[in-house]
Amino acid sequence: MAASETQLSAVVKLGSEAWPELVGVSKLKPGYCDSCHNYFKVNFQHRVTHLRLNMHPDGGISRLRVYGVGQRDWSSVSTNQDVDLVALTNGGVCLGYSDAHFGHPRNMIGLGRAANMGDGWETARRLDRPTHLKVDQRGILEVPGWEWAVFRLGRPGVISSIEVDTNHFKGNFPDSCRIEACSLTPEDEAQSIATRWSSLKWQILLPPQKLRPHHRHLYGEAELTLTRPMSHIRLVIAPDGGVSRLRLWGRPVRTTVASTNQPTANSKL
Repeated sequence: MAASETQLSAVVKLGSEAWPELVGVSKLKPGYCDSCHNYFKVNFQHRVTHLRLNMHPDGGISRLRVYGVGQRDWSSVSTNQDVDLVALTNGGVCLGYSDAHFGHPRNMIGLGRAANMGDGWETARRLDRPTHLKVDQRGILEVPGWEWAVFRLGRPGVISSIEVDTNHFKGNFPDSCRIEACSLTPEDEAQSIATRWSSLKWQILLPPQKLRPHHRHLYGEAELTLTRPMSHIRLVIAPDGGVSRLRLWGRPVRTTVASTNQPTANSKL
């Protein structure tokens, strides 16, 4: 189907012929199974919203994929407006995790509800489960191990409500979860990634909560323990299992937040 005159006029108004170049003229390989994927590294440090693909001289392209980190235009967001600060579309990024045997934790911050278990985060079964299981006064299993995933928020902010969704996970959901938070500078973050987050002083945002299968768990200000801006969070599940979605609703801040990076022996994973 060819573009209409109206569509062509709209394209002309964009002035796309003068846009900066992300990838120069590059040779493509034929569409055989072992050669059809063509990857190109991009060194462009500015936020973009539109792309123009040129092919020479003609031919066919089956798929175009563009990989990167989402960046929302935060200047259009009021500091009095609650947004999902960890959402992929708002710039949330998974920076580390303990296990991703069946599904990557970045899936949890994707669009909408999960389509299936593979669209969420699921770990392998831990081998250090005790022979006899015990629970505390809240019915939460007392187990020696846990799994974790760390995220950088799209924008530092004050978190006011949380959703932990175990949709589709019925016999393989975690028994419990907790969420911790901190505020890091870029230098703090780089150091933490290099040490696999082994020495950070995390602060409890959401204390341990008993989870249910195939259920949306909602937590408000009554359950949350931090009221100051944070830039990073860690979801901890015990002992293992799957979570389909994680939402962190809060109000973004426009000022730089102070670092809480004070390593302690008690903060190790």
